[in-house]
Amino acid sequence: MPGEPLSPEFRCGYIALVGRPNVGKSTLLNRLLGQKISITSKRPQTTRHRIVGIKTGASSQQVYVDTPGLHHYNGRAMNRYMNKVATLALGDVDVVVFLVEGLRWTADDDLVLKKIEQVDCPVVLAVNKVDLIADKQALLPGLQELSGRYAFAQIIPVSAGKGDNVAELEACVEALLPEAPPFYPEEQVTDRSERFLVAERVREKLFRCLGKELPYGLTVEVEQFRREARIVHIHALIWVERQSQKNIVVGKQGRVLKAVGRQARLEIEAFLDSKVNLKLWVKVKEGWADDERALQSLGYTDE
Repeated sequence: MPGEPLSPEFRCGYIALVGRPNVGKSTLLNRLLGQKISITSKRPQTTRHRIVGIKTGASSQQVYVDTPGLHHYNGRAMNRYMNKVATLALGDVDVVVFLVEGLRWTADDDLVLKKIEQVDCPVVLAVNKVDLIADKQALLPGLQELSGRYAFAQIIPVSAGKGDNVAELEACVEALLPEAPPFYPEEQVTDRSERFLVAERVREKLFRCLGKELPYGLTVEVEQFRREARIVHIHALIWVERQSQKNIVVGKQGRVLKAVGRQARLEIEAFLDSKVNLKLWVKVKEGWADDERALQSLGYTDE
């Protein structure tokens, strides 16, 4: 695009990726972009923030908005925050991609559908993880049943993990975008800072290393991010809600924290294309995940 006139048919717009927790929204975003912007894990509610991913091509700029999974449980400030962020993302987009997991429909999917019924833009239903459906003969009648739930612009079965039909989904979304010039420079792929993306990578490794032991009341705050000629120095705090959670994160003789640090450092070095000196500390902030002010101080804001 640099130096070349834009096509008069050039399209640009915002696309919200919405769905209940753990249906593959972040995996789909990363697949669409061809690089990792959103962290992923097998644990529900891995995504906690609104994350923009930008893909610019010859004929369009697609600005995807990855969102936390919408869910009924609203008992803690963190859950209310995630639901609010996901709902707000629906307010000012040109297309919505509603992800569901195969043919499995839950009460949380009903919640997402109720939110979608309030938007005034095309909605594409992406039926994800179809590669995991054992009975392929159930797919067509299952898709027909889903089509009766809403006037979807299109229903596209996909596998975000394997990439099946993702190009078809992208082409469908592009055709629904308005004709407009690009909002962002061609080389920009997200609106998030390196600090944020580094903190997210540390949090991802915590999710993956801790598995079922994971205390959901943890978050990561990058306290220092300093570049020198050949190395980036990063100091990050891992906040938990209780001393018992700190013991889990640190692990016996510090083994868990060391493993998290090693895995995170290797990925951050590849991401930043630089040597990294990563230091991690674990601190306790009682009940931070159910405290509105604590959430805001740790970067959980609506912006």
